[in-house]
Amino acid sequence: MAEMKFRIYRGDSGGGALRDYDVDVDDGMVVLDVVHRIQAEQANDLAVRWNCKAGKCGSCGAEVNGHPRLLCMTRVEDLPAGKPVTVTPMKTFPIIKDLVSDVSWNYEVNKRIQPFTPAPDTKWRMMQPDVERAQEFRKCIECFLCQDVCHILRDRELKNEFIGPRYMIRAASLEMHPLDTADRLPFLHESGGAAYCNITKCCTEVCPEHISITDNAIIPLKERLVDRFYDPLRILWRKLTGAK
Repeated sequence: MAEMKFRIYRGDSGGGALRDYDVDVDDGMVVLDVVHRIQAEQANDLAVRWNCKAGKCGSCGAEVNGHPRLLCMTRVEDLPAGKPVTVTPMKTFPIIKDLVSDVSWNYEVNKRIQPFTPAPDTKWRMMQPDVERAQEFRKCIECFLCQDVCHILRDRELKNEFIGPRYMIRAASLEMHPLDTADRLPFLHESGGAAYCNITKCCTEVCPEHISITDNAIIPLKERLVDRFYDPLRILWRKLTGAK
């Protein structure tokens, strides 16, 4: 057992500040364990959202030393030794209280994406590579760490213009599905804001499910958008024919 200093954000939508807590830390503890110990021994009104404590529900997303993480998957022993550990709510979303953020915006974005749309006479057969590609995107636990780290949403605050990495994944899972018939490229090109992403791969780095968000979802979508809307031959054809 060793004593460590944790600086935890305390406050709500009206404002707040970091507050210091000296905590006895046991071997093998994760940051969520420390927060629970602070709740039990020093601040029983400290608010934190959590559920499974196994890295599968995505509830305990926050920022540890400024880096978006799941509290239940961040081991204390992996943090810099001898320095205070700062725990704050996700910066991209409004604060409800302490470490709890209001992520409801994400669910509104989800409603804007056209759902899976198979043909009426679909034969439900798929090649195994197509199955595996779709399965990768469906590993998402909606922790929204990728949304939090995305600088388009985090720093430029363009929530009305860009749907974010999590919903680029969802769009990709549908657009690349061999049995889907809907066309979501116009949505992604216009109100989805796919062009805003400049491929920094920060979303891939924070994903607890290790989904290749950038390489396997965003880049293929952007390539399809370039082919559809920026190919000079297609532009000429649209001008000659009046096609949309």
